[in-house]
Amino acid sequence: MKTFAYFFCLATIIATPAIACTGITLHTRQGTTISARTIDWSREENDNIYIVVPRGHQEQSLLPDGTQNGMKFVAKYGYVGLGAERPEIVLDGTNETGLNAALFYFPDYGEYQEYDEAMRDISLADFQVVSWILANFSSIDEIQENISNVRIINVYPDAATVHWRITEPNGRVIVMEIINGEPTFHEDAIGVIANSPHFDWHYTNLNNYVNLKAGDAAPLKLGTDTLKSFSRGTGLLGLPGDFSSPSRFVRASFFSNMIIEQPDGPNTINQAFHILNNFDVPFGTVFAPGTEPVKMPSATQWTIATDLGNKILYYHTMYNRTIRKIDMNTIDFETVPFQFAPLDDVKTETMIPIQIKQE
Repeated sequence: MKTFAYFFCLATIIATPAIACTGITLHTRQGTTISARTIDWSREENDNIYIVVPRGHQEQSLLPDGTQNGMKFVAKYGYVGLGAERPEIVLDGTNETGLNAALFYFPDYGEYQEYDEAMRDISLADFQVVSWILANFSSIDEIQENISNVRIINVYPDAATVHWRITEPNGRVIVMEIINGEPTFHEDAIGVIANSPHFDWHYTNLNNYVNLKAGDAAPLKLGTDTLKSFSRGTGLLGLPGDFSSPSRFVRASFFSNMIIEQPDGPNTINQAFHILNNFDVPFGTVFAPGTEPVKMPSATQWTIATDLGNKILYYHTMYNRTIRKIDMNTIDFETVPFQFAPLDDVKTETMIPIQIKQE
């Protein structure tokens, strides 16, 4: 049984608000799917880690009483993910079939079922759902068929609810939300996710931007004068630029669906990181002066992009923008030990000096 101190530490991290997680989906010309996202915590730095889980690894859910006596599950599939604080908290990961699952904050709009001690054996903490999905399933259909076998619960009363994006290597993306205690699935045809409000609200809101387009706005004649663009890209005049969830959803939808498809995985991964650079959150924009954290360089603690067809995870962090990768093809999930380690060995940016030739 875990100690109360351990549970309290875990619950505090889950209760800490994430302000601006944004997810996108890209595709290569070869048809490979790239699933990418930012992870944003604003109040304090997490112990950010990667996790490697072998087949046969057993996990058990935490419960509201602070014990780890909830639902048990054993990994049918091995998987790799990025998480925070403890290996139970996998925030974004991919299993050996290429299925990706990711958690995004969904405050004030989701509603889980109340914890029932009589149903302890099927009770699953919301921040362990990603692990449950990756350990057990190879398709969205399988998840939908089995979701009624679990009760997703909140183990800490002050924590915000979450929702989940699930992506298949063939490009199908769904968003799962728990509304009035019931799981609701939304097909995500544009491959974008942010935070609250409900996913279908974000989709409807996109209609407010139907005038936006790639390229330049055409000249406009007013009286005897003609108005012309000052610069390139004026077709997107009116695109919201703030860091609210609705604005990020709109911005991510246009950026990720207007790009020029790249030929292969590495080039598309690079493209995904460039797009998501637009969603790094400067502290000064989301905190009143004098209240912002001073020990962290960014509210965006890490960014991940995963090639689901080739099963390679890439990430960089707020400390080091050098892209690192975990190639799942090099892992034998039958024999690899369960393990986790920090995302950064050293929390310092990689800066390479340029040697200037002297005459």
